[in-house]
Amino acid sequence: MKGQETRGFQSEVKQLLHLMIHSLYSNKEIFLRELISNASDAADKLRFRALSNPDLYEGDGELRVRVSFDKDKRTLTISDNGVGMTRDEVIDHLGTIAKSGTKSFLESLGSDQAKDSQLIGQFGVGFYSAFIVADKVTVRTRAAGEKPENGVFWESAGEGEYTVADITKERSWY
Repeated sequence: MKGQETRGFQSEVKQLLHLMIHSLYSNKEIFLRELISNASDAADKLRFRALSNPDLYEGDGELRVRVSFDKDKRTLTISDNGVGMTRDEVIDHLGTIAKSGTKSFLESLGSDQAKDSQLIGQFGVGFYSAFIVADKVTVRTRAAGEKPENGVFWESAGEGEYTVADITKERSWY
């Protein structure tokens, strides 16, 4: 893949990943709700932006979220045809603290972890809940309105670093 680089998570993201993977959630299926919620939010953001720029729909105004699985490969895929992200947005939102709310989330945690399901959505760190159940998390995205060759690949095993690369990605929901 072209433009491939491996980057380290900020220290707060590393701390959050460790906490999520090893202790935070008693309700492990919460990750599914969070990822579906993120996909739905992406559709809502596209709908809003398309009010002033209908071309962002790229000829398909039917916004969808799809959940699929491959039993043999042991993979679960959550897909959407929402707003997508640029390479810089992927790095900002998935690899750093600034936009994700992770620092505030960590500061809010007390010894009572029963409130974890409410906290996760409140601080925008639900994406990281995928690491509770996954050995590896992969994101393939492209910002609405961008050319297919401006797609972005992001992948991590949740162990302190992630890989980001340029890919070709058509606007599709599968």
